[in-house]
Amino acid sequence: MSYRTPNDQTTTHVHDEPSSIDTFEERLRERFRARTARSAALYARALGSLPGGDTRTSTFFRPYPLFADRAEGCRLHDVDGNVYLDLLNNFTSLIHGHGHPRITAAIAAQAAKGTVYAAPVEMQLALAEEITRRVPSMQRVRFTNSGTEAVMNALRVARAFTGRSKFLKMEGGYHGSYDPVEISIAPGPDGPVWPAGEPDEVGLSPALSGEVLVAPFNDLETTLGLIERHHEDLAAVIVEPVMGAGGMIPADQRFLDGLRAATTAHRILLILDEIISFRLAPGGAQQLYRVEPDLTTLGKLIGGGLPIGAFGGRADIMELFDPRRSDRMTHAGTFNGSPICMAAGLAALELLTPAEIARINRLGDRLRDGFQAAFTATGVRGRATGQGSLVQTHLVDGEVRNYRDGARAPAWYRRVTHLALLTRGVFSGWRTSFNVSTAMGEAEVDEAIAAFQAVLEELAAHLPE
Repeated sequence: MSYRTPNDQTTTHVHDEPSSIDTFEERLRERFRARTARSAALYARALGSLPGGDTRTSTFFRPYPLFADRAEGCRLHDVDGNVYLDLLNNFTSLIHGHGHPRITAAIAAQAAKGTVYAAPVEMQLALAEEITRRVPSMQRVRFTNSGTEAVMNALRVARAFTGRSKFLKMEGGYHGSYDPVEISIAPGPDGPVWPAGEPDEVGLSPALSGEVLVAPFNDLETTLGLIERHHEDLAAVIVEPVMGAGGMIPADQRFLDGLRAATTAHRILLILDEIISFRLAPGGAQQLYRVEPDLTTLGKLIGGGLPIGAFGGRADIMELFDPRRSDRMTHAGTFNGSPICMAAGLAALELLTPAEIARINRLGDRLRDGFQAAFTATGVRGRATGQGSLVQTHLVDGEVRNYRDGARAPAWYRRVTHLALLTRGVFSGWRTSFNVSTAMGEAEVDEAIAAFQAVLEELAAHLPE
């Protein structure tokens, strides 16, 4: 396809990976290597003890990942002394940036009293009360150590409460490293049509495909058809109000309203995964969409930069975890409700006022609009998606409303744009995803827009008219 707006209104088609792009990418790698010799050495050393050189697949990129040294506010320093504007924020978990003094003080104060006990603490109660105050649908809440565990427990309690075994998720929807949800996260754009599930990892049991139905995000008619045909077996429908890893794509109001109506009619539990989208309003995206789910999963920002997850919802569902019941469900975890995480999380939520949420949402709108303007100014055909403080870019011509729309983009766009931004001092997600923290202002957003436009100008020189 053509990736540039033609000057003469004709279209020149190019291969998915033009040779000129290969040359450009190699030049960027050389530029990156010249800046990051210490990271290269540490990566070579890491390969001797860590498969792939790290313990997170998501941090890897070629030729090798950056090794961080320290960070403060919205700036990240690598081991070679380079400084970056951090628009990744540990994949949206650092909503206040790095090292906010109130959060670090809360951590230090709790650490001085003890790091973890085999007993509940008042801080756990305080954080639970803050969450249930902000999110009325979460009448009861329990804490975990990650968003993955929150999803795992939400799906488990949905099965127990309904007595049904299957659930429905959206194609491209990422809900953590839990086998049943690692289905159709990133299938090929021409992969199986719905409701066939496609395992995304080796080692997953083929039987999982029989437990999971997959629907196209923002396609209400197809999704309702699947629910109607399989409702007797469906325990839950799980969906992100803004599809995060699938492209920072907001749900249509009609889509979420339709899911709520259908699940209610068939006594299926609606689970909103707000691990990423919770930042969009004081009560999460469900407040913006005015949709009340049966269960909600949270994580990332509610830990103040420390490991955490939470799941909660209707009291009659969550009461299945009450150990006083003879038919209770077990929910164990050595570090569940860790006092340090509770202290950091409470401080982070206290700082996340309605005014601050509104401010970073405006900054996110400014960033997204600026990126879209950069596409227009450079003649590169692309789209900036997202909502509020969440942003992503796609090298596609047309709307991006679901996973397959974004999957039309060539793989090299993400690699090249991510690496080019790094060499210009902007730290983003390798998917070209971005999120704004409260440590930023208009100057930082404009800095990112200028860097992105410079990258597109350089990229445009390697694309045919």
